[in-house]
Amino acid sequence: MYQSKIAGIGYYVPDRVYTNTDLTRFMDTSDEWIQERTGIRERRFADRNEETTTTMAIEAANIAIERAGTTARDIDFIVFATLSPDYYFPGCGVLLQREMDMNEIGALDVRNQCSGFIYALSVADQFIKTGMYKNILVVGSEKHSFAMDFETRSRNVSVIFGDGAGAVVLQPTQEKGNGILSTHLHSNGADAELLAMYYPGAHANKWIKDKPAFPDQELGGLFLTSEQLESGAALPYMDGPAVFKKAVVKFPEVIKEALAANGLSEKDIDLLIPHQANLRISQYVQKLLGLTDNQVFNNIQKYGNTTAASVPIALCEAWEAGKIKDNDLVCLAAFGSGFTWASALIRW
Repeated sequence: MYQSKIAGIGYYVPDRVYTNTDLTRFMDTSDEWIQERTGIRERRFADRNEETTTTMAIEAANIAIERAGTTARDIDFIVFATLSPDYYFPGCGVLLQREMDMNEIGALDVRNQCSGFIYALSVADQFIKTGMYKNILVVGSEKHSFAMDFETRSRNVSVIFGDGAGAVVLQPTQEKGNGILSTHLHSNGADAELLAMYYPGAHANKWIKDKPAFPDQELGGLFLTSEQLESGAALPYMDGPAVFKKAVVKFPEVIKEALAANGLSEKDIDLLIPHQANLRISQYVQKLLGLTDNQVFNNIQKYGNTTAASVPIALCEAWEAGKIKDNDLVCLAAFGSGFTWASALIRW
């Protein structure tokens, strides 16, 4: 069996910067209020008419492919993680394949939200290890800004998220002890509704309490109604304190699981790259694991929470800044909607 290695990495964020102060034009909030709760100072928003989840992914993918010393025509599989696809269906994987003029390869779309990139990386890792594929493009990309409600009623959610994309190219290596050492994936749907976007959906309100009823008709009319739009039921929902309490338990748990699986400990980590959900979560986990500031990389201050894109964006930015060197032990970890959580341990 082969090991899989990250042969190339790239990221893209839109040019348009929105600071916390900029958001005060649209809602009752303040820079102090946002920074105190999230650590975020600014975020990037895509051009509403020209940039999509797919186009941003292409920008990141082109950089990763070039750095891997290969071409788009050499990519033999795509794994695309996002919660904000260009269309409800089909997924972004086929749109990326089309726009990058790739061969008629497989394209898999992953819907694991904040944990999406690590889930996608794990799937790709298995394909490389078995020898099925040799050049897999793994992407995390999000365009949150088009779906956010920038009014005071939604400020707890809307101030957190930003747009962007990250990508890696996985290739096989026979260097034992290098590349992706292991990945660890978990889920527990018991509290799925604490962080969710309920509509459009096919649940017929079965799982949702205190939400608008569907029209009383024999067929149809269940997917997305004017009542849901007008009431705000179709907007993303998050119970922030509940999510925080779960994240600070599962983050360190899955990091320790990865280390234990490889006979390592926290002191062996050269760099931890957590999903950029909330700076307070990252700081809490850092303290709990006894890691120094030099062992943890955060960039949520600049980009906000870019969900599936946050881990590859941070990974690439850390590498470009020289914070990741050959033979470094890098740990990726994420927790998000579902709830799902995951980690990956990489010897660079």
